[in-house]
Amino acid sequence: MRVISGSARGHKLKSLTGMQTRPTTDRIKESLFNIIAGYLDDAYVLDLFAGTGGLGIESLSRGAEFAVFIDKNTEAIKVIKENLTHTKLTEKAKVYACDFYEYIRRFEPTDRKFDIIFMDPPYSKGFIVPVIQGIWKNKLLHDDGMIVIERESGDEIPQKIEGLEIVREKQYGRTIINFMKYTKYNHRQDEET
Repeated sequence: MRVISGSARGHKLKSLTGMQTRPTTDRIKESLFNIIAGYLDDAYVLDLFAGTGGLGIESLSRGAEFAVFIDKNTEAIKVIKENLTHTKLTEKAKVYACDFYEYIRRFEPTDRKFDIIFMDPPYSKGFIVPVIQGIWKNKLLHDDGMIVIERESGDEIPQKIEGLEIVREKQYGRTIINFMKYTKYNHRQDEET
């Protein structure tokens, strides 16, 4: 596993031993970042279920301004910090060892909203819908932001969840990447208020 492009290009990233995490493959990562390239400049990024931190680190390498990494696994937190040090991106990141619910609950309306939120939760555990509902309820996503969800093909999710909808879907074997944004109706509502 490595950083594909940008300032940290070619740096190998440390991963956790065993099957504790499931890092996004380089092929999927490259395709995913080609799709979101226009969102990365000076972006504020949230990497939920961060694992090794690969998606947030790739974002920073490609021009994101800052990334927040969340994982409750203490070994994962250690690996994320080592990978940030190795890629010289520590100053552009904050790492929290906590459950995603805890972080979402702690988020204050005055905090800066995220332009990109990555979600790569454990497969078949039912995390996706409650996390998106939490993102919506606590207003974590910027008006023009995007949520990027990695899931297994068997993990079906609705086309719309709260005020967000799937705007694009890509399948790579058994892995599906969904891209969610605010619905146009909710954008109009936000603009009018």
